[in-house]
Amino acid sequence: MRSVLITGAAGFIGANFTHYWLQQYPEDRVIALDALTYAGNTWNLRDVWMHSNFTFVKGDICDQALVEELLRQHDISVIVHFAAESHVDRSITGPDAFIQTNIVGTHTLLKAAKAYWLDGEERKPHHFHHVSTDEVYGTLAADDPAFSETTPYAPNSPYAASKAASDHLVRAYHHTYGLRVTTSNCSNNYGPYHFPEKLIPLCLLNILHGKPLPIYGNGQQIRDWLFVEDHCLGIDLVIRKGEPGETYNIGGNNEWANIDTVKLLCQLVDGFFATDEELRTRFHNCPAAHGGASTSLITYVTDRPGHDTRYAINAGKIMSELGYEPRTGFADGLTRTVQWYLDNQGWWEKIQDGSYQQGF
Repeated sequence: MRSVLITGAAGFIGANFTHYWLQQYPEDRVIALDALTYAGNTWNLRDVWMHSNFTFVKGDICDQALVEELLRQHDISVIVHFAAESHVDRSITGPDAFIQTNIVGTHTLLKAAKAYWLDGEERKPHHFHHVSTDEVYGTLAADDPAFSETTPYAPNSPYAASKAASDHLVRAYHHTYGLRVTTSNCSNNYGPYHFPEKLIPLCLLNILHGKPLPIYGNGQQIRDWLFVEDHCLGIDLVIRKGEPGETYNIGGNNEWANIDTVKLLCQLVDGFFATDEELRTRFHNCPAAHGGASTSLITYVTDRPGHDTRYAINAGKIMSELGYEPRTGFADGLTRTVQWYLDNQGWWEKIQDGSYQQGF
């Protein structure tokens, strides 16, 4: 039995990983740490809240004393670090929070881990896994090879720059102090619990309400989409089988232009409405409720500053060395995502009206 500290556990990917870990390793103790800023939501953890091996702690990863106390109190042997500010648009208008959480916060965790695991009379068994992003590599032209683990860093937004800095700090703590670390850089995630400011859930909820679907520029920006459960599987493999000090790219082998992603989403929603009268009644402002096409809502808006043209992950290393394989095709994953949002209207309505911050 291990004690695992998951930071950012009430966020999108962190919550999915918490569910995944407790399902895969029900004997492990999971300590979920989250500051519950705007994207942190205890509703994301409602299904595991009463699990006998689950403990939630509201707290900031920048609070070193708190982190060290949690490591000691629960005899933590694994840290899985998701906590981060992650929305590029927000990093453009307010970069300070990204520097504080993503750089200072990661360094604080590393200092606490070193103090507890390495600086005592004897070194404790441990593993620090750091979750990062493909955005640290910058952007690709249409015919460029996909990002590999040896691609030079070239971040283009304050968000990407802050994550790049955190990656370097994690690597430095391994090479300087001998901390057992691994890092994974993932492509764009989607799936249940995705905060509604991101492309797929934003467009899905706008479709349901009959609101415009804002597409930056010409919509030809390409992203490699990864179903969040496949990401969780990849992280699990890295923790179990990865080499200390190594980085592993986790992707979906699934490149789509943003406009084509939105068109597929529209097509899937229209299909749901065509066979479900209750949906047509519940979301009467959706074009599909009246036999229309959801693509009619697509609206092109001014591109954002420094918008990267293409992200693509070469996941060959984790596939060949650790046996990773994404299991979820894009149409299937999007269908499951749409179904989840339709089944969990109360969840996203609480986010839209702000009441999710009150807990459950």
